[in-house]
Amino acid sequence: MTTSVPRHMAETPRKIRDISPAVHPGTPVFPGDTPYQQQWCATIAPGCPVNVSSITLSPHVGAHADAPLHYDAQGAAIGAVALEPFIGPCRVIHAIGCGPLIEWRHIAHATAHLPPRVLVRTYAQAPVDQWDGALSAYAPGTIERLAALGVRLVGIDTASIDPADSKTLDSHQVIRRLDLRVLENLVLDDVPEGDYELIALPLKLTAADASPVRAVLRDL
Repeated sequence: MTTSVPRHMAETPRKIRDISPAVHPGTPVFPGDTPYQQQWCATIAPGCPVNVSSITLSPHVGAHADAPLHYDAQGAAIGAVALEPFIGPCRVIHAIGCGPLIEWRHIAHATAHLPPRVLVRTYAQAPVDQWDGALSAYAPGTIERLAALGVRLVGIDTASIDPADSKTLDSHQVIRRLDLRVLENLVLDDVPEGDYELIALPLKLTAADASPVRAVLRDL
């Protein structure tokens, strides 16, 4: 007698691409922000069976999701936002070397039939160990056009969707007005253009303006 293998057991596992930078004491942060620090509260020794540490960090360290509270005094904390935007079909678009702003012309080649999530790669190699004050950001009009095509989450491989020296945060204000979600500080160096499944769930921090995420892409 022969038996068939259930279909879900026979499928080849889909490749997972980690798009989160490593977080450690040297991880760069926005100038003036709180860097990552860790100390040991307990260590394995006679009379102590475990290692226990404490950490101090800005919720914007590494790959992270901004909450509306970050750019809106009356906005929701990250623990109150819906999770649906942070998981599901996603497109990675390359705009490497685009300059200060991601204009529509930099991504137009890959905007047909967009899924609800778009991540833009601007670096040939992300500077994960140093601060980049000349980072690329989104032009506000680019976010407007993406939203008009049904995009609900935008992401980028730099520290901000706005220029580092911006005082008006025009692209964040577009996000606020259109109720979009945002991921920043991703690492897309080894990710080809194309469609994936995004998984980048924020922590349920009930009063925070952002949350670290372990962002991954899974091949479709």
